[in-house]
Amino acid sequence: MALTSKSIVGIGLILVVLTATAQSQSTKAHDPGPRPGASAGGPIDNLKPGELKLFNDGLATFAKVDTVSDDGLGPRMNLDSCSGCHAQPAIGGTGAKPNPQFQIIKRLGLHNSVPFFITEDGPTREARFQKNSNGTPDGGVHDLFTITGAAGAGACQLTQPDFAANKKNVIFRIPTPVFGAGLIEQIRDTDILANLATEAPAKQRLQIRGKLNIVVSGNTVTGQTRVQGQPNNNGNDGTIARFGWKAQNKSLLLFAGEAYNVEMGISNELFQTEREEQCPNAAVLMPNDGTNTNPDQIGTPNPPFDVLSDIEHFAAFMRLLAPPKPSDTEPGGSASIAKGKALFTQAGCHLCHTPSLPTDQNSRVAALSGKTAYLYSDLALHQMGKNLADGVSQGEANGNEFRTAPLWGVGQRIFFLHDGRTSDLLEAIRQHTGVKSEANGVIRQFDRLGETEKQDLLNFLRSL
Repeated sequence: MALTSKSIVGIGLILVVLTATAQSQSTKAHDPGPRPGASAGGPIDNLKPGELKLFNDGLATFAKVDTVSDDGLGPRMNLDSCSGCHAQPAIGGTGAKPNPQFQIIKRLGLHNSVPFFITEDGPTREARFQKNSNGTPDGGVHDLFTITGAAGAGACQLTQPDFAANKKNVIFRIPTPVFGAGLIEQIRDTDILANLATEAPAKQRLQIRGKLNIVVSGNTVTGQTRVQGQPNNNGNDGTIARFGWKAQNKSLLLFAGEAYNVEMGISNELFQTEREEQCPNAAVLMPNDGTNTNPDQIGTPNPPFDVLSDIEHFAAFMRLLAPPKPSDTEPGGSASIAKGKALFTQAGCHLCHTPSLPTDQNSRVAALSGKTAYLYSDLALHQMGKNLADGVSQGEANGNEFRTAPLWGVGQRIFFLHDGRTSDLLEAIRQHTGVKSEANGVIRQFDRLGETEKQDLLNFLRSL
């Protein structure tokens, strides 16, 4: 059959449409992935010489690998150093690849098995059970490993939790990065409260509410008794807690003390007793860590009285750790990043991920005083719906509420959301939707953006 001029034109139009469709499909927005290098990890600018020494001493302690015989590691633990969990993209960050938990059994000679949810290329995780065996709420951390078989453990025989039998009961948390944590610690409660009240009409239209995890009496688990792994700090305080996935900890010292006790099993001056008392460690007195008990100093003639405890070193390191430095050009170029930043506000992301908050002008550390913290968080709790709910209550936070995760440094993170369920930033955004999620309205506005606009927004986030 001979082709007429009309049929040729028609075929040409079809080819144009097919080509345009193919190009559209090939240019769908995608996560450009973590930026290379490290944009964080050093001390905050303008520290005094003594403060810089404190930072460096804290860094060394944070990076130290603890042992059973010298430090009181265990009897139950998730890892043997702070830096093991906080390593991406530098010490102080979040979980890295390869996962150090995958190697600890072989490295320490433990008589343990690797839980089914720990993989070599997967996220560093802690595990919590939503309920106890009797069906009552639990929520506490159930450590992955025991020291059985490790050097210094002696005859200690402890079994791991039965994670396989609790597949439908176990939930996970991944490490939160602590870059810029000293700036967050110095943000005044009044400024957090004032920010939460801003742009009320826009928040009301999108059904964004938010509340703060205020430390009040007896409120470790609302309406329930205290459970393992969830500390109840000063009930008379009445101030705003801000650290952790559910903003459950008020200060960096409390954050450090809890982590040392819960993640590594090392008792300290904030958490004096062992979490597991079936394998007493006769080699290390209790609390395992304390003021002026540094094993490198205590045996020397006239040891200095001001030898700090490990948790004080941890807190000092986090307090003086610089925030991440964003990129002006990566990924996608400066123009795309600038467009993405505007779209971040247009979509309403900023209503929870507040770009910046000021620090107190009267901080004892001048380098933290009167600064602007570009954290991209309101530090408030928001309902994230059924999709992200973990069923665990901490302080004022219920089972589907989480602190707005600070986005500074998100450009170099590998795993996202509280349980590390995805490494795809676009998927992490979409996971914010769900029944009763306060993010639903914002995600609808994000979904209305064109693919190029979504890419610009993703490029902006990966520039942070």
